[in-house]
Amino acid sequence: MRFNPKARLDTGRVGDSGSGGGGMRGGGMRIPIPGGTRAGGGIGGLVIIVLFFVISSCLGGGGGTLPSPDSGIDTSQSGSDSSRMQDSERYANCKTGEDANTDEDCARVAVENSIVDFWAEQLPAQGGPSFTPAKMITFSGGVDTGCGQATSQVGPFYCPVDQQIYLDTTFFADVLEGQLGGQGGDFVEPYVLAHEYGHHIQNLLGTMGKVRTQKGPESDAVRLELQADCYAGMWAKAASDGDNFLVGLDQGDIDEALDSAKTVGDDRIQQKSGQGVNPDGWTHGSSEQRMRWFSAGFNEGTLVACDTFSASQL
Repeated sequence: MRFNPKARLDTGRVGDSGSGGGGMRGGGMRIPIPGGTRAGGGIGGLVIIVLFFVISSCLGGGGGTLPSPDSGIDTSQSGSDSSRMQDSERYANCKTGEDANTDEDCARVAVENSIVDFWAEQLPAQGGPSFTPAKMITFSGGVDTGCGQATSQVGPFYCPVDQQIYLDTTFFADVLEGQLGGQGGDFVEPYVLAHEYGHHIQNLLGTMGKVRTQKGPESDAVRLELQADCYAGMWAKAASDGDNFLVGLDQGDIDEALDSAKTVGDDRIQQKSGQGVNPDGWTHGSSEQRMRWFSAGFNEGTLVACDTFSASQL
């Protein structure tokens, strides 16, 4: 994956809360992990830690539910005003696609720019509402959000209350590659960001209000997550065809996204935790389902093809 060196990057929607939790009040909270204090310290706490996009459960309104106490989210502060962009100047030097080719932080900005451009065009073109972009905040240790206080051990997430995506960038090496044994690669993080943006699209479309059942292989929660994977596939296809930001996106990159989808399947996480596979506890879908719905978005490229809520078989 490479970036157009002449592309101009827009950092206006990207911020960083800095090390140690940024705007967290009272120091935040940390979930103890068997075998260590961070996500890379063992797999005993995998089921809690790597529900990957766990705050997608913080649906807000329309029948959604707040995260469980085990999720690492302190909802006592929910509704706090975190709409103001936090910024440690981490992205101040990201100006062009050439910067993105040499700096992973700037690469993150370029991917965000690409995703925003895609949905700004495609959402209204496919019958959706006008597009309002989300904001993206990177953090370390913990962060204060509209959905409450979160630790880095939650993993990447989207909060519909403040319409912001939160990302601890150590997650990929510590959890995806470390604990879960994913192959890694430079397209793993773009897949994650595209998935989280899928949740933002669901928020704009009102899809989150459809969620009633929270667990099980056919649950609404699983349908929501698989649809976000499908939306990620839609963007990946457009990016592979070439846009203003990404060039040279190839099958190897798509394979990295598919491997990541497989790595965070509920069945694989349960296997890694040593609990045995129990579909009744699924909240995000199996490895096969996640890969298949990402591929559906990639191959079909439409919101209709990603309608998991109408699908008779997931």
